[in-house]
Amino acid sequence: MSYLVLARKSRPQTFGEVVGQKAVVRTLQNGLTLNRVPHALIFSGVRGTGKTTLARIMAKALNCVQGPAAEPCNRCRSCLEITEGTSIDLQEVDGASNRGIQEIRELKEKIRFMPTSSRYKIIIIDEVHMLTTEAFNALLKTLEEPPQHVYFMFATTELHKVPITILSRCQRYELKRLSHRELADHFSRLAKAEGVQVTPEGLDMIVREAGGSVRDGLSLLDQIFSYCGREVKTEDVIEVLGLVSHRLVAAMGSALLKGDLRTVYTLLDQIYLHGTDIKRFSNDLLHWFRGLIVCSVSSSPGPLLEVTDDELEELKNTSTAYPVETLAALFDLLLKGLETVSFSQQPRLALELTFIRAIQFRDVTPVSDLISRFDSILAGLPCEAPEPNLVPNGQHPDRPGPEIAFQDRPQPVFNRSADMNTPSPAPNLSPYSKLHQEPLSSQKKATPSARTDEPRHPTAQQKQRFEPAPTEEPEQAALPDPDQESPSISNKPIIPSVDDTQPIDNKGKLDNATLRRKWEPFLKHVHKQQPWIAAPLRVASSVECQQDTLIIHFEDSTDCTLLKQANNVQALTEFVLNFFQENLTIRFEVPGSDACAIHPTNGLVVQEKRRALAKDPLVLTALDVFTGQVGDIRIGSQHHTRTTQMVDNSPSNEEE
Repeated sequence: MSYLVLARKSRPQTFGEVVGQKAVVRTLQNGLTLNRVPHALIFSGVRGTGKTTLARIMAKALNCVQGPAAEPCNRCRSCLEITEGTSIDLQEVDGASNRGIQEIRELKEKIRFMPTSSRYKIIIIDEVHMLTTEAFNALLKTLEEPPQHVYFMFATTELHKVPITILSRCQRYELKRLSHRELADHFSRLAKAEGVQVTPEGLDMIVREAGGSVRDGLSLLDQIFSYCGREVKTEDVIEVLGLVSHRLVAAMGSALLKGDLRTVYTLLDQIYLHGTDIKRFSNDLLHWFRGLIVCSVSSSPGPLLEVTDDELEELKNTSTAYPVETLAALFDLLLKGLETVSFSQQPRLALELTFIRAIQFRDVTPVSDLISRFDSILAGLPCEAPEPNLVPNGQHPDRPGPEIAFQDRPQPVFNRSADMNTPSPAPNLSPYSKLHQEPLSSQKKATPSARTDEPRHPTAQQKQRFEPAPTEEPEQAALPDPDQESPSISNKPIIPSVDDTQPIDNKGKLDNATLRRKWEPFLKHVHKQQPWIAAPLRVASSVECQQDTLIIHFEDSTDCTLLKQANNVQALTEFVLNFFQENLTIRFEVPGSDACAIHPTNGLVVQEKRRALAKDPLVLTALDVFTGQVGDIRIGSQHHTRTTQMVDNSPSNEEE
């Protein structure tokens, strides 16, 4: 073979030529010097970091004529044979193709014999994690107590797949990815040795693509040297490797931060015309935003980022213009959005949608600032105006629009006597500005003495909000009593509005027409509480009401097997009483069968609870004070924490 690729041509032959891995190299050299070399070693790490290379150098150091020595001489017969791969006493085994128990048995037979021309027999098994379980088991005893003339050296990229029984018999050396600076210096020396000039930016791109692997980087260098010849430019590296220029990535990130959608589309069109891999571009963009965040939170971001000095300075300048909250939130949005691009059938559309969302995102205000502003508004105090980068009312900073400071906005006024049906006032005016415009003498003060001709019980809306009766002039809101302390009132109504899923008013006995009309809302009500009870009710053939009994008909007895259980009957009775507000008992019927018959006492406990609640002394006292009557009674755990309220039912009141 007339030509050797750089990955083989530049393979280290001594410990001093190994790039990086200083801790591992020092440990191995000290072991050779102090005669503390273990009989089994295992090297692990990502591809191209020097696992097999270190094993071969270790074999040369053990069998060197001048050794065992900290550095092999590379001149004796043993060192030369190992370098050329012709040594009889060094056996390299590919664990991926020789992974069975039979190969391990043959290996054990060979190591019984003494070495032919060297001091030791060296067994190197590459990709040892590929061996079968039986092969590992056959190797255990020999690995634990090998002959004095044998050394085992293993290499693997997946250490977690090696059985723990093997690992416990070996001394482990974990090789790390090489740093950006180490790889850049190594590739620069190789380029000079080959007589090739590479621009710093182009060399930086190659180092990034190597990903900490020396062999991957050397393969890329070989490809670029073949394309460019004696001079490698940045544009050549981008074209050969299909990369995205750092300037293009920085321009895209800056456009997203500025909200310049036109520039984003222009740059994206250039990326597609160039034929750049979208996944690669997305990763570069995410790493650029990560660099901004690192520069924002770290005083010395250089060691944390694998970038050149010019790129680092650019990242620092950009990060100072934006708060870290904005950068972090935008980074999170892009991370989630760009993950879907590689799985989308329309990656360009998915990428454009992600960028549009990122531009709409813009500035971020910390939650603590928003809470403090709300507290100031509710307290009636002037709050600080928003910062320039926070645009009120969703207006774009470059577009005309009203700008309203927080302290100029109307403050919310909470009045117990304000009717919910009062029309909304004009914008930027207090809802009670009409009270201030008219003299107090022209307004009628709402007091209990002014309503002697009205019924003692309040109206429905007043009882919902615990408010006094409205005045005769609906367009004016009544003033609160200054001698009475105003309680804290919620903005939301205390009792929710009644819809189809709420219990109906109790106007009399439940008839079949009303039952059929309200059956579907009742099923929805049950489904919200216990879905497994609503499911068999939906398959009922029909329902009817006979006097005080709710009869549910089923075609098959298996449909009511779950419902006829005692605890389910009690729960269903609670739902029926709470929804229809009638003292009903439940009965299941199946044509020609009594398999769904239930015990008549199963629902009596629920009815007794309902009667006891209606006769509660507190309820009776409330009825006497407000001259009302019990309307609705709801029982069950879901109603235990609800507030008891009196609501007008014209003429009866509603009790919860």
